[in-house]
Amino acid sequence: MRWETIQNWFFGLGENYGVNPLIFGAIYVGAIPFFSLSIGWLIRNYRTGKSIVLPAFLAMFFFISAYIYLIFAGKNVPFWVYGAVVAMILFGAYSTFKKIRKQIKEV
Repeated sequence: MRWETIQNWFFGLGENYGVNPLIFGAIYVGAIPFFSLSIGWLIRNYRTGKSIVLPAFLAMFFFISAYIYLIFAGKNVPFWVYGAVVAMILFGAYSTFKKIRKQIKEV
């Protein structure tokens, strides 16, 4: 498959569904450091006995921020996409939860 074909397909999705793929990608990649910092903050707060509510909410927000953009900016998005987004969020949340528990137990 040629690169131009893949690129045209990728950018065509944005036109069909009203979502700019570059903005989606920028939010997705740009949120990674903030998500990681929030998880670190959450673990530190847990270990020191402080509240983990704010870092947990921030981590959740950064984790789903690109999908929030998709849900609010998207038009004519097929229902299966929403199902896939929910499945990815649930799997990611489960995976993150396991990772946090492992890091907390290491102390």
